[in-house]
Amino acid sequence: MAQPLMPKATAVWLIDNTGLSFRQIAAFTELHELEIQAIADGDVGQGIVGLDPVANGQLTKEEITRCEKDPREFLKMAKSDLPRPRAQSKGARYTPVSKRQDRPNAIAWLLKHHPELSDAQVCKLIGTTKDTIGKIRDRSHWNSANLTPRNPVTMGLCTELDLEKQVVIARSKNPEKIAKDVEPDPLPEELQINPEPDYPGKKKDEKKDEPKTSDYMEAAENLFKS
Repeated sequence: MAQPLMPKATAVWLIDNTGLSFRQIAAFTELHELEIQAIADGDVGQGIVGLDPVANGQLTKEEITRCEKDPREFLKMAKSDLPRPRAQSKGARYTPVSKRQDRPNAIAWLLKHHPELSDAQVCKLIGTTKDTIGKIRDRSHWNSANLTPRNPVTMGLCTELDLEKQVVIARSKNPEKIAKDVEPDPLPEELQINPEPDYPGKKKDEKKDEPKTSDYMEAAENLFKS
């Protein structure tokens, strides 16, 4: 059964204006029976204005009366000729302005490590466009020479859970595109350890020749001779 519009507000109205049981109201609004009891006790839903399901065509007075007479019966949603609103997709992921410059590096990383992902999946993960993905793939992007593959998870462009979910879906559809023997990415500049610069007057460490095995044997022979 489809859930009524504004289920908590509908529950408030049914509690205040009908003799239906908590179980019947919970079944109709698809809320938990304990939550309906908490609304009736005033612990939950304070300030919520009740919504009349009869006025908006979701229930009829006859249906409410029928269920009031028999607590074992459940309310049935009234049929309506009006089309129900369609759920809209969330669309592409929004990326903060401060992190948009990191998206090309993230795209390069996904193309390198997860070529099985479709362009639509990459767009969904980091909020980019198929045109940008295509330019980075064929190296026609204006900044291709300076791109460094970076993991989008470590940069905060997507979560590890979202990435793993899309990878599992992609591998089930395109197992032949799974990358193998991928070279590790170079460390970013902020994580690289640079050698300490030489200061004036610093002497270079001279390598000392380690004694050879023959030297030890000669010293042992001399010891026994003495």
